[in-house]
Amino acid sequence: MSKQFRLINITAVFLVFFSVVALAGESINNNLTLAPTDRILVLAPHPDDEVLGAGGVIQQAAAMKLPLKIVFLTYGDSNQWSFLLYRKHPVVFPGAVETMGLVRHDEAINADRILGVAGDSLIFLGYPDFGTLNIWYYHWNQRPAYRSIMTRVTSVPYKGAYRFGAPYKGEEILQDLKSILKDFKPTKIFVSHPADHNGDHLALYLYLRVALWDDGMGEAVQLYPYLVHYLTWPKPKGFHPEKDIVPPEALASHEIWKQFHLSALQIENKKKALQVHKSQYFSSPKYLLSFVKFNELFGDFPLLKLHLNENISAISGQKKLMTTMELPEELNDRERLAFVGVDWKSLRWEPENLVVTIGLSKPLAQDVEASIYFFGYNSKIAFAQMPKINVRLGVLSYSVYDQNKRLDQEVVHVSRRPNDVTITVPLKLLGYPQRILTSAKTSLANFPLDNASWVVVELQQ
Repeated sequence: MSKQFRLINITAVFLVFFSVVALAGESINNNLTLAPTDRILVLAPHPDDEVLGAGGVIQQAAAMKLPLKIVFLTYGDSNQWSFLLYRKHPVVFPGAVETMGLVRHDEAINADRILGVAGDSLIFLGYPDFGTLNIWYYHWNQRPAYRSIMTRVTSVPYKGAYRFGAPYKGEEILQDLKSILKDFKPTKIFVSHPADHNGDHLALYLYLRVALWDDGMGEAVQLYPYLVHYLTWPKPKGFHPEKDIVPPEALASHEIWKQFHLSALQIENKKKALQVHKSQYFSSPKYLLSFVKFNELFGDFPLLKLHLNENISAISGQKKLMTTMELPEELNDRERLAFVGVDWKSLRWEPENLVVTIGLSKPLAQDVEASIYFFGYNSKIAFAQMPKINVRLGVLSYSVYDQNKRLDQEVVHVSRRPNDVTITVPLKLLGYPQRILTSAKTSLANFPLDNASWVVVELQQ
């Protein structure tokens, strides 16, 4: 065994603890393996996410010479804190922002080359960094294209992108994903997680779900979501290759988690690949290296099959609502004081309604809002044309929207108790869906506080 791990850049601690960790196996017993017949598709919200979430899997697929594609939703051109440190001055002009997108594009090519992947296996879609969840919420069908906060454009501006000039609309992102799925025909897809706290990460998972349904591939493809952004996670921070990465406590028992064990060489190459992402590594080395561990972790919430007049917990067993002591250090005093945690409590399908109850860690306070989203899917209607309902709760009142169009308040029924809210939504309002994508979040003004993971509900006829 000692010969297998004679690598200069792997720490002595790793050498000592490797066999101990392997035998311990943590609490995850399902190991992920790749088959010779697999076709591997890795979807990354930004350049570097593919390395963080699946750098070991990518190396294994490349070593096995499996068909492999890596698709980037954005060029990652709006990470201003990283760019400030990288360029030594603010990157604010649209042209300069696009240039930083090209920097991250080139970093991805060089990093994935270290993982064994050629540049022609990489696809860059070019949708707006920090904007794709906003597109998911508000920019479908007759709604105008989204305008990027930083680049100030409304369509893909990168000439080397998959579809230069594609408008920043939800149906355009779906079209690109469906085209890639149809052409590549993957057997395993690695994608960002529905509990991730980053908007682009959430959005990519949601677009993929709809694209798979549209193409009738939902049952034929294995989905492996990876988590990157989650409060106070992963632990410990920094470079600890001898340790396993484990799920956040709140998610540990609610999903079927699988893990992929990395060899010493794969760990070393993953670290090198992250270091090539200089624009990101320079500002956050400790955080990025937190993902260079003995394993990579993949989990997804099970599809919730809801029968008529059945009442179920949206996630099997509630997570513990986060307390003030557990909040990240980045929050200021006002944000910590205003923090309201949110989580699912129950779902019920009545003959004409979906009834959802969410739990709150404390009652909503001034300037704190809770939003609950309901996106229906009906295979007979284009998803762009389906209603996209958002119920926004304030301290005393609430409002209802379909994308950005305000609806009469009476179209839904809301009842409250100090620590939970029940919303009754007519199925007619949702377009008589077969499936429903739903989530909830809390925010202080425009600052996100907490969110309940997106879940997929299937109405069983």
